Amino acid sequence: MHRVVVPGHIESLARSAVDAALAVHRALGPGLLESAYRDCLQLELSIRGHEVQREQLLPISYRGHAIPRAYRTDLLIDRSLLVELKAVEAIQQIHRVQLTTYLRLLHLPLGILMNFHVPLLKEGLHRILNLDFQSEVSSA
Repeated sequence: MHRVVVPGHIESLARSAVDAALAVHRALGPGLLESAYRDCLQLELSIRGHEVQREQLLPISYRGHAIPRAYRTDLLIDRSLLVELKAVEAIQQIHRVQLTTYLRLLHLPLGILMNFHVPLLKEGLHRILNLDFQSEVSSA
């Protein structure tokens, strides 16, 4: 088993994303559709100076063939952090597996699963690591 090393700039980006999500949740509370949270979080992150790609179609490669519309991301922040949003009663294992697969396909070390359908957002935040991520950290 190897240790996933998340680069410092991505950790900083994750903190910024969580802070933005907390601001959105404080303003709106639980009970809205996922799309409302996605649009508001995109705006909040943009105001904070981040490049945010929303619902971007991303291709995958299968057996040497490009599959152009394989999946759609919720939010990709600064091309480095994937955020998947939910507004559900409870996060299920399939939500974690889905984000893990997206991270592996995008070659990203970290993603955040955010469920806005909770009284306190901290209860709906889940860090997901890509255990297949290979960082360029030298061993000392």
